Amino acid sequence: MSRHLTPEDRELMAHWTAAGTAAGRTRLALRFWWKRLLWRVVVGGTLGLKRLLDIVVAACALLGLLPVFLATALLIKLEDRGPLFFKQTRVGRGGRHFGMWKFRSMVVNADRIKDQLLAKNEMQGGVTFKMKNDPRVTRVGRYIRKYSVDELPQFWNVLAGDMSLVGPRPPVPREVAVYSVEERQRLLAKPGLTCFWQVGGRSNIDFAGQVRLDLAYIQAESFWLDLKLLVQTVPAVLFGKGAF
Repeated sequence: MSRHLTPEDRELMAHWTAAGTAAGRTRLALRFWWKRLLWRVVVGGTLGLKRLLDIVVAACALLGLLPVFLATALLIKLEDRGPLFFKQTRVGRGGRHFGMWKFRSMVVNADRIKDQLLAKNEMQGGVTFKMKNDPRVTRVGRYIRKYSVDELPQFWNVLAGDMSLVGPRPPVPREVAVYSVEERQRLLAKPGLTCFWQVGGRSNIDFAGQVRLDLAYIQAESFWLDLKLLVQTVPAVLFGKGAF
């Protein structure tokens, strides 16, 4: 039965045996109870701060960027009169599916055309698809993708709780279906608008590098790290480095 105990429980049993007296065991039990309670408070507080930051920033962004939303919508309509938004199923924390919103930057039947372009995938060594001169991208789409304007509707996903401001970018189900065990660890965190590789090179970083950076974020995740990455995202977006 001991094989099913956690390392913390095994440590407690070892100390319990060594404590000897009833008084010693009581003090030991209280100390472990206090440590677990303190850990839960710290983790819960960090998650609470992260969620509060998500709500405040997303709400302000949706209101403050309204002129950008209207201008982008007008340009998309003037080009081909197609839908303004593109909603795609993505995989979030724990493998949960949700609908992620974007401004439409490609032709209407982009998903069907993609199957014909898989042989031209420029993202080597992974399961994602990227092309620098993707023929599916519209003229307006090239500009809004370069400066991440197409991603702005995802502030709604953040407000709704499907995503966070910072976290691994959410993959599509067909990519997750062929993930390795290590790659599936990306699903341990809530997906975000920005992350390490978004500010450090975006599409110039290969898939293995993206996975490595996402796992590094999950291990080091904190409120202050999120603030740092949000600040670094601003110049990364303005200069459009690695975007295509």
